[in-house]
Amino acid sequence: MSVLVVGVSHKSAPVALLERLALDADGVTKLVDDVMGSEHVSEATVISTCNRLEIYADVDRFHGSIEEVSRLLVERAGESTEALVPHLYVHYDDGAVSHLFNVASGLDSMVVGEGQILGQTRDALRLGQELGTVGPALNVLFQQALRVGKRSHAETDIDRAAPSLVTAALERIPGSVAGRRVVVVGAGAMASLAISTCSRLGASDIVVVNRTSSKADRLARQYAARPLPFSELDSALRDADVVVSCTGAAGVLITRDALAGARAGVSHPLAIIDLALPHDVAPDVQELPGVSLVGLATLADELRDTEAALEVEGVRDIVAQEISAFLSARRQSSVTPTVVALRSMATAVVEAEMERLAVRLPDLDPATRAEVLHTVRRVADKLLHEPTVRVKELADEAGAVSYATALAELFALDPDAVDAVTRAAVEDGRP
Repeated sequence: MSVLVVGVSHKSAPVALLERLALDADGVTKLVDDVMGSEHVSEATVISTCNRLEIYADVDRFHGSIEEVSRLLVERAGESTEALVPHLYVHYDDGAVSHLFNVASGLDSMVVGEGQILGQTRDALRLGQELGTVGPALNVLFQQALRVGKRSHAETDIDRAAPSLVTAALERIPGSVAGRRVVVVGAGAMASLAISTCSRLGASDIVVVNRTSSKADRLARQYAARPLPFSELDSALRDADVVVSCTGAAGVLITRDALAGARAGVSHPLAIIDLALPHDVAPDVQELPGVSLVGLATLADELRDTEAALEVEGVRDIVAQEISAFLSARRQSSVTPTVVALRSMATAVVEAEMERLAVRLPDLDPATRAEVLHTVRRVADKLLHEPTVRVKELADEAGAVSYATALAELFALDPDAVDAVTRAAVEDGRP
């Protein structure tokens, strides 16, 4: 398995660039198809979220693959290669494993520990499976990454770090949320988090506005808020003291002119928090009198230093253990075809010698023949035991030596026999 990751995220690029790379479901599918069209790619899928776009591919060449995959991202960003490439990151082989495990556990998220990324990782795997672009290599890797993410949330309280995005944003607005009228635009996981946080902080009135009224109704009932249809957004903006917008819309929902019209004759100040990517609120709304705006670009640098330290360290320990175990198992499994081929060769030698013995001693009684066969097999097993155990141990050590190749050379193993075992392992989906 030679997995390549080429991506861009909130850690490597400004929000404005991430917005240009934001893809809808059809766009993600098209990107996967384009990656599969690359000469050196045999498997592929894409993780696409509001603050990252990552291509995962199983490749047979490193440099050629990077060039092809990077070009696809350049095309979608509408940027020159020189402008985009400095914001891309690349992980290969062991590094790709480490990166995905960190992503799935929430350690690489803007909101450290947030749980949505686990679902988004699952979506990437499911998409590749549906498109037929995920094979044994990526399937094994993503399945294990999902287990790592689940373990991280089950064995630590990393979920407590997730509210930091909303909390940090609310801390940046003038005044307290307590006793104020809050409008939340959207009905997804981030909107739910925003409503629960504002409710806990003592907001006097919370309104949920969403294009799909059933989702707004469900969320409003959960937190004793008031649902409003999207057609009444202007009236909600007129009365609001605080607005938190976090939809998945492709375009701007709140423009400067629309907000100015909605708030005509209103004197009380309005604090707007835009947690969407692409952004829901036009940046120039803050030019209006009494309007302040906090967006993801403002929060990005600050959030990197607001980790729930103990829980994050606990997750990092888990991820480190899982990375080590996965890579160790993969390195050891790389010698398995050679070991199996060696034992098969030994079995064939024993059988051939027993046939020769039968010709030379045709009168040998069955009991004696069985005892001889048992003895010869034990000798062969004992001779092979130490080399096969040691070759697996040595394969787990860092270094450039291929002990599997050395073993195959020393015993003159048939390459076709080794390849046959390898193909069987791949078909079974083993790493």
